[in-house]
Amino acid sequence: TQSNRIQVPRLSQSALVSLLRKKIKYLFVIYQENRSFDSYFGTFPGAEGLYSHPPSKTPGFYQKLEDVSGKIIIVHPYRIGPNDGAYDLGSVGHSHPLTLRKMDIVRGKAQMDRFALAEEADHTRKGELPTLRAMQYGELEMAHEDGDTIPFLWRYASRFVLCDHIFEEMAADSTPGNLCIIGAQSGITQWLLHPDEAFKKNGGGGPGLPVVNDSNPYWGSLFDNTISGKMPYNPNDLRKQNINQNSVQRNLTYATLMLSLNRGDTKSVARKDRDPGEDLRDTRSDIASLTRTGGRAWNWGWYQEGFNAEPTDGKDPVDADGLHLSYVTHHNGPQYFGYIANNPRMAAHLHGLNDFFQSVQNRRLPGPGLYYIKGGKRNLMNLTPINPILRKENRFLGDDDHPGDSDSLISESLVARTVNVIADSPYWKKCAIVITWDDSEGDYDHAPPPIRTFGPDGKPLSDGPRIPLLVISPYARTHAILHDQGDTASVVKLADTLFALTPLADLPDERKARAIGKKEFDLQNGGPFDDVTSGVTDLLGAFDPARLAGQAEPLPASYAMIPDKLVNNLEMQANLGWRWAGSEPTDIRLGIKNDIPPQFNPRP
Repeated sequence: TQSNRIQVPRLSQSALVSLLRKKIKYLFVIYQENRSFDSYFGTFPGAEGLYSHPPSKTPGFYQKLEDVSGKIIIVHPYRIGPNDGAYDLGSVGHSHPLTLRKMDIVRGKAQMDRFALAEEADHTRKGELPTLRAMQYGELEMAHEDGDTIPFLWRYASRFVLCDHIFEEMAADSTPGNLCIIGAQSGITQWLLHPDEAFKKNGGGGPGLPVVNDSNPYWGSLFDNTISGKMPYNPNDLRKQNINQNSVQRNLTYATLMLSLNRGDTKSVARKDRDPGEDLRDTRSDIASLTRTGGRAWNWGWYQEGFNAEPTDGKDPVDADGLHLSYVTHHNGPQYFGYIANNPRMAAHLHGLNDFFQSVQNRRLPGPGLYYIKGGKRNLMNLTPINPILRKENRFLGDDDHPGDSDSLISESLVARTVNVIADSPYWKKCAIVITWDDSEGDYDHAPPPIRTFGPDGKPLSDGPRIPLLVISPYARTHAILHDQGDTASVVKLADTLFALTPLADLPDERKARAIGKKEFDLQNGGPFDDVTSGVTDLLGAFDPARLAGQAEPLPASYAMIPDKLVNNLEMQANLGWRWAGSEPTDIRLGIKNDIPPQFNPRP
């Protein structure tokens, strides 16, 4: 590339930030579900991966597993591909307690060596030998994919920036990740300000703070008495509430980007809240501070499949109305907050996925700002898995990449369609695109995360295993691996920087909560993690100083785009492979023997 042929300018941090703010006005976050870094990019060349070091120096490379006779065997990483059913995998456990067991924290350091055994035990009755199914779940932990399975994602990683030291901020389920991507925490400060709302010492089951499980939001639930403008719910989630009130989370009231993006308009926006006494109880000082700081408000939007009417509605007989069946209620982070869901002016920023494509294609985004894009349990393109059995069974139609629901090809097609529509618009010249995942799915990853903070039960909360993160932009580096350490809060930190926001951690109500945490709980890192907490990158290393300074041309849109004929045709996509993606997997380059377990099952 041109930037590699010239002397790269040395820019101070302030100069780099100044140029970024001039060049980048739109930040798009494509937020997928449940993949560990090693499971997707553990063999990507140049990344900290499964074969970067000898097995003896790779934490958890060899793991114990019990076979059906009770004999202890050893399992290790192995590659699966299209012929092994890699597009459509079963979902392994990733609850907060189970993730901690898999990480195996000893004297404050994660050993990363119990993924297989803990997963197998989760499917085995106490006192009994594991079944073949339980054993297969344990083996599935050690499987990994490459560019043969996910060619689009590997192509982006090859051409742009792959970050290989980003951890899930909370060692837990999907909901905490979807909260952290907007708040750099999942409710630590709310717990510290209201200790009676702490989750009970049962691993965080049911409602409670910090959020470490997938209890659905209060807003839109059967217990929400909102008359007009009520939040949507997947009808299956509403049925579950009839038998389990613990499926509904508390109203969340701590600060997020949705608040700080309002800047000088924060107070006027907050006035529209229907219940300020409850919804604003933990942000009153924040609102005053943001309003005094001033500056024009930035736009934002959360676009999630199934939130409102979608082209796919009415095609599933399970629900008489055919509405919201693609909607994963507990994936909508903003819906958990009263000051968003209970404020019509804020709630207007929540949309369905098709709204995003319509807005970009018609050049009708509200304006510069921050935009999140999420899939769901169906897909707008009406794609079906290439596996004829799954197609016949009407399974794996999702596009948010969640194992058990989504097909990998369909999911990366959503990513490619999103990147393409942005690239083919005026927004491309002023944007950065982040592609990342909310949690690791509980799949094996060898890199021990930093242990930053602890919960009400005294057990570690953060961080969890690594997740993939890619950065695409006209101003991005090319063919780059960013090794800077961070976690989900890094995306919040990037937004803080690009939009000149007061970091959430520096707001007065959060400072007050951290002081309480240190004094009463000896909690050194109370969050949010977008400032104060060390070792959380702002992702600025992903950008090319030469392009920003005008010494190299910005990358053209064509460099990011994947032909529509590939995006819309899974059969063609499946035949691309890692050679087309542009990067040879390290295990193939090194000639490492691939030992797939003889009883392997992609969907136990």
